[in-house]
Amino acid sequence: MHEREPRRRLRILTWHVHGNYLYYLTQVPHDFTIITQPGNPPGYSALGNSIPWGANVREVPHDRLAGEQFDCVLFQSRRPYEEDQHCLLTPAQRALPRIYLEHDPPQQHPTNTPHWFQDEAGLLVHVTPFNALMWDSGATPTRVIEHGVIVPPEVRYQGDKPRGIVVVNHLARRGRRLGADVFEQVRRQVALDLVGMDAEASGGLGEIPNMALAGFMAHYRYFFNPIRYTSMGLAVVEAMMVGLPIVGLATTEMATAVRNEETGYVDTRPQRLVEVMRTLVAEPELARRWGAAARAYAQRRFGIARFIDDWNDALQSVVPAAAAAQS
Repeated sequence: MHEREPRRRLRILTWHVHGNYLYYLTQVPHDFTIITQPGNPPGYSALGNSIPWGANVREVPHDRLAGEQFDCVLFQSRRPYEEDQHCLLTPAQRALPRIYLEHDPPQQHPTNTPHWFQDEAGLLVHVTPFNALMWDSGATPTRVIEHGVIVPPEVRYQGDKPRGIVVVNHLARRGRRLGADVFEQVRRQVALDLVGMDAEASGGLGEIPNMALAGFMAHYRYFFNPIRYTSMGLAVVEAMMVGLPIVGLATTEMATAVRNEETGYVDTRPQRLVEVMRTLVAEPELARRWGAAARAYAQRRFGIARFIDDWNDALQSVVPAAAAAQS
């Protein structure tokens, strides 16, 4: 765990929603408890051993929560906030300071969807400025905490495979929003490998273990993101941090995260992206140059130290000093 000690250490109750994000979040020097249920249903799965969790992360079965003390509740999905908390948490736990971490842009109307977390005493955290722009957050205080990632220090861009890497989970099931049709269109024209959960259903290679993904991506010439509409993917940020040039659709936060002909290339015309990918395959030094710039940019914008500082500040703003000291 990266130690950037806050003014006080907090006990935070949260859910296991996105494993990689939770790993980065738990680099923040507080103590995190996740809720588990038998059978590992979504949001309640055990931590497992595929990620090197720190000593500040622990599990508590859902039926033993009543005896636990916390300083803050961090929601990360809708059902636990709207339904589950009322049967899992005690009245005292439900009255604790609360944060809702929103991972995605609105899935219904892109501009006119009110967020369900309406709480003037709480805090709604968005992971990209685009998401914050699109959600109607109402009267709830909001802030943006952009991603912070870690890649193994020994992993560096190799680019020896003259093809692109695509990282999307369950692409076949998630369809147009995640760019399944764009991926198929582009794959007919350039060499692409797809990895992620159930990638085999789309003709891909399968899932790569979390901690091995950065090293796996490092061998590809470029990273291609076919997604039309979702949050800024952690895999994109991790690829930048490794030093891959990024090619993708100029939508959502991708439009600000990639600088054309400097760190990669984004456009709303898939055929233009195909041309760029062919150029990167034909000109490996260009790919290496763009990738080096992408890595430098990612280190400035998505460094883990900035992420830790932002989360420390957010947590301290929600949990009064007196409450943390007395609990």
